[in-house]
Amino acid sequence: MAGDGDFGSYSKGAPPPYQRAQGPYIPAAALESVRTRRIMAVGLDLILVSGLSVALFFGLFILSFGMSALLLPPIFPIVAFFYNGLTVSGWRMATPGMAFMDLEMRTMQGEPVPFLQAAVHAVLFYVTWMFPPLFLVSFITSDKRCLHDILADVILLRRSA
Repeated sequence: MAGDGDFGSYSKGAPPPYQRAQGPYIPAAALESVRTRRIMAVGLDLILVSGLSVALFFGLFILSFGMSALLLPPIFPIVAFFYNGLTVSGWRMATPGMAFMDLEMRTMQGEPVPFLQAAVHAVLFYVTWMFPPLFLVSFITSDKRCLHDILADVILLRRSA
């Protein structure tokens, strides 16, 4: 009886198919205070990336006897790209700042984030810094994702939840 409300394999207890496409169910505890923890994690990560960049800059400057001084200024974005890509795609699924703040990053399918996706997320994050009002998107989304998270198809969650 296909005419009287039969939707094929749709069961009466499950939500309709158009509602399932909204994303995975995320418990409220996994999103608790994520924004505040994120801000503090970014601060810690910026300190670490800056320290690594300065150390690498001076190391390469000394090794090249100052000859590479003009080539080294873009070292911060390069370090940030690999820092985020390698740490988020690693076994902790978080940068050191995120791990310290009890956060981890996952894809929207719940899987660990691959290197390229994590590195692209970092690039999108630093581009978002040029337009700070874009960070306000996290107040509109129900899962507290920023615009760069949505574009990279990732989510930050509490590790302990």
